[in-house]
Order: sequence, then C-alpha cells, then structure tokens
Amino acid sequence: MTTKLAQRLSRLGTETAFAVSAEAAAHAAKGNKIYPFHLGDMNIPTPGNIVEATIRAMKDGKTGYCPNYGIPRLREILAEDINRSHGTDYAMENVAIQPGGKPVINKFFLAMMNPGDEVLYPSPGYPIYESQIEFHDGVAVPYRYVEGENNFEFVLGEIEEAITPKTRLLVLNDLQNPTGAECSERQLQKVAELAQKYDLFVLCDEAYFDIRYEGRSKSLASLPGMAERCLILYTFSKRFAMTGWRLGAAVGPEDLIDTIAKLNVNDESCSNHFIQYGAIEGLTGDQSEPKEILRVLKQRRDKAVDLLNDIEGIRCFKPNATFYLFPNATAAMKNKGITDYEQFRKTALAETGVSFCTRRHFGRPLPGETELYIRLAYSGIDVGEIEEGLALFKQFVER
Repeated sequence: MTTKLAQRLSRLGTETAFAVSAEAAAHAAKGNKIYPFHLGDMNIPTPGNIVEATIRAMKDGKTGYCPNYGIPRLREILAEDINRSHGTDYAMENVAIQPGGKPVINKFFLAMMNPGDEVLYPSPGYPIYESQIEFHDGVAVPYRYVEGENNFEFVLGEIEEAITPKTRLLVLNDLQNPTGAECSERQLQKVAELAQKYDLFVLCDEAYFDIRYEGRSKSLASLPGMAERCLILYTFSKRFAMTGWRLGAAVGPEDLIDTIAKLNVNDESCSNHFIQYGAIEGLTGDQSEPKEILRVLKQRRDKAVDLLNDIEGIRCFKPNATFYLFPNATAAMKNKGITDYEQFRKTALAETGVSFCTRRHFGRPLPGETELYIRLAYSGIDVGEIEEGLALFKQFVER
C-alpha cells in the first residue's frame, strides 16, 4: 500500500546542505578524513556562562511549560538589545520567542501570505524561502545576487521590475547566506522606498547580524517608516554558538507578533523553557566568549580566502560578515573538463575529502546564469584543517 500524502507536499523543498552532510558522513564512515565546509554548523563551544545559567534554570525547576510568547524577561532584554543595535523602539510586546530562527520564516508566510500572493526572495539564497513560499501556495519571484566590485550585490532595478499588483512580500537576507553580501546604505534606502511605494511587508532575516568582523551592521527596520512594515528574524544560534539549542525570536509590529504567538500555541506550545534563561545570560552576561567566537571566525575567514584565491581558476571575495564564502569556480571547473556541479562536488569529496555545497543548493538557478559557484562554510572547521583541506583541494583543481 502506498501512503496517500497531501498534494501540497509536492511543493515542499528542503535544505539540501543536510544531504551533502550525510554524504560526507558516509564517506568518513569508510575511514576517510573529511574537511567539513558543507554545513553552517559551528564547532565552537557555547559560552560557559550560558551553559551554566541553563543548567541552573533546570535545577531550579524551569522545566515545564512557559508562556507561548516566551518568558517576559527574555522578551524585554532582547527588545532592549535590538533597540541598542538598531536604533528602534521595540518593547516586550514586539517579541515572540521561537524554537530557532527558521520557524520565523514559516510563521511569517502563514501570517502574511494568501494563496497566489507574489513574494520577492533572493537567489542564490537560503533555500527555505523558496520552499515555504511555494508550500503555502504563494508565488516565489526571485531577485538576483551577482558579483560586484568588492562583494556580491543584488540588482536593484530588477527588484522594481519584478513587482506586480500581486506582489505583497519581500524577503531581505542582509548579511546573506550563501554569498556573505551586505547591503549598502543606498541599497537599504532604495528597498525602503520600494516597500513604501508598493506597500510591501518585509521579512528581515538577520541571522548573521552579529557575525561581522569590522564596523557595524545596519537594518532595514531602522529606517524611517520601516519598523512597522518589517519582521526581524533573530537567532541566538550564530552569535552565541547555540546552533543545536534551537532558540530564536520574531521581532516586529505587535499585531503580527500576537498572530505568531497564536501560531506558537498551535505548533509547539512554547519554546524550550530553561534554555531561555541561558539566552538571558548570553545577552546580559560576560561578552568575552562571544568576542572570541568572532576572533576565531575572522582568523578562519582570512586563511580560507587567501588559500582559495591562490588556486588556479578560483576567485573569492572576502565578505565582512557571516561565515560563508561563495567563490567563483567557473575557470577551475572548465580546466578540469567538468561542467556539472554534482560531478565536481562529488569528485572533490572522493579525491580530497573536502566537502562543500554549490550554487544549486541555494535555490533554482535563474535563466541566463553562466558563472559557476561553490559555497564553503568555515564555522565548523579549524584553521589547521582549513589549510590541510584547501591544500588538497588546490592539488585536485590544478591537477
């Protein structure tokens, strides 16, 4: 008997980086060494004070249900923290705690998108946008990220050209996965103008807002008139090396937050209770370990970029945020006589143990794409292994 699954599941995509991770694990199980550049997980310990505060909360009995919005003290502190970095005026009522950042994407579309609504989203980009838009009967309309002078950037003119009377929402992943791109002030201002001109609501995916190595991150929600038409996706995963703890938040207009909290009741009742006390410690306690996380990531970035740019046929920007690199491998693949992404990726894994993703793991390629890209995450691999793995990758590419 074949199980008759719901038709909507035919529209549900996935995050195929996890499939790459499974392939790498299978290769390692055969006794091979793996250099894990494939998944944006972290091999850096969660700061000790966060762990201790969480254990203390468990011992204090914070192991039952908590409010579906999240515990009030964490909501207050997170609103204050975002106000300091964004120049906004959020209060506790503007925050709903989530079991990770990813649920914010699903709940945003459930709350804001009707069947047939068009949604602008980045491509290449985090594949869950495309998946969730189509799963919930929306129309996914991509806008491109292309190579600029110093980093990737989206094509502003194409965004406005893509807007129709059916366009309702826009997804902005500034400090972007997979390219590491960030918006200039001019680009943010232009997006704000378009949102106001065409009455668009924006999902501001700021998962990497605090993963930057120089300067300060900027938010679309900080611009005049935009806080009321933006929902911020916040996550503790990157800033505090808490990827497996699964804790995040939705931050935005109070009526939308109330709706998301109602979805919380329907989906998971509430986020993990005792972990929220660890998050409070993360936001208010000693910041030396979060600073060390950034120092380690910067060291890895610098080493990986230098080594990649030393490989014949590879060119790579040095993004000032995130922990991803998106090198252009067009010439390298051509020199190897390989035009297929999967052949290149799987051959590299088999011959070197270097495991990475490609452009095809970040949304459907767009018409007219001719350049070929791979994506390397350096959040889960130490500097020594970066050196060792990319030396083998260089030999593979240049052989």
